[in-house]
Amino acid sequence: MSVIDTLRRAATAEAAAAPSAIRLHARPSPQYATHLEEARAVLRQAAVLGPVSQASSLGAEDVVITDLIRSLQLPITVFVLDTGRLHTETLALLERTQALPGLTVEVFRPRIDAVLDYVLRHGQDAIYESAELRKTCCAMRKLEPLERALAGQRGWITGLRQQQSSARADVPLVDGSEQAAEQASPGRIKFNPLAHWTQGDVWHYIAEHRVDYNPLHDRFFPSIGCAPCTRAVTPGEDLRSGRWWWESEAAKECGLHVRPAGTPGGHDGSPAQAGADARTDHVDHAGHRGHTHHADHPTTPSSAALRRSIRT
Repeated sequence: MSVIDTLRRAATAEAAAAPSAIRLHARPSPQYATHLEEARAVLRQAAVLGPVSQASSLGAEDVVITDLIRSLQLPITVFVLDTGRLHTETLALLERTQALPGLTVEVFRPRIDAVLDYVLRHGQDAIYESAELRKTCCAMRKLEPLERALAGQRGWITGLRQQQSSARADVPLVDGSEQAAEQASPGRIKFNPLAHWTQGDVWHYIAEHRVDYNPLHDRFFPSIGCAPCTRAVTPGEDLRSGRWWWESEAAKECGLHVRPAGTPGGHDGSPAQAGADARTDHVDHAGHRGHTHHADHPTTPSSAALRRSIRT
């Protein structure tokens, strides 16, 4: 055997032994086919509402939704919030996504003056000092750019799933809570086409359709945000336990997906409410998962009509 053949075999063996999110998690649920058709129906309804855009963090769920949008040839754009602190792997995936044919990807960044002011006042890593400073950073790097990204949009599409965390256990397919909260002007409808999907469903789709994904998932990062705010998880931990791991469970949202208090399913962020919603779901590195309860969710009339059309 030649030296080149030996090296090739060694490289193949090394690749086979390396962790793979697909090998670990690509196990579809018995309802996978139903979940897939449901997601397609939600995206078609979103496209009819228009203009709508997908908010993508380039995580596993988001690359699935982007692939569905492309395969269905829907007039839906994609936007990414480049916070200035993303992993290099995420930025590389962003470039590859922007190069996909038939897809419009916009990138929104925080205002430079706001970032400079924050860093000068509090320091580069002030997020670890208090939840208030961390949320101020999220507001500056995510929420303000999000408002610019959503300007003029009638709705937006996210990769939220009910099994991602206890705080998301009641995520509906179509969320009209922003409409209910807006009194002076009509709010946007949020579409969550993967609300009922399991992690196994997500990775089965990625494997089946050969969808490009963030290699950090192969290193046990099920949820990927900014580099300073994200770590790998260990067996038995909640899927989002690697996000803001130094904070209490009740505080673990950046504000992008917190539903308005006083609206159906709204959250005020209090520990009492977080405790009332405590439904645990976890995954180990063998791909097994705990049980998550799915509750029916009340919606506003307009979002309810959309949900009825999805089911028929």
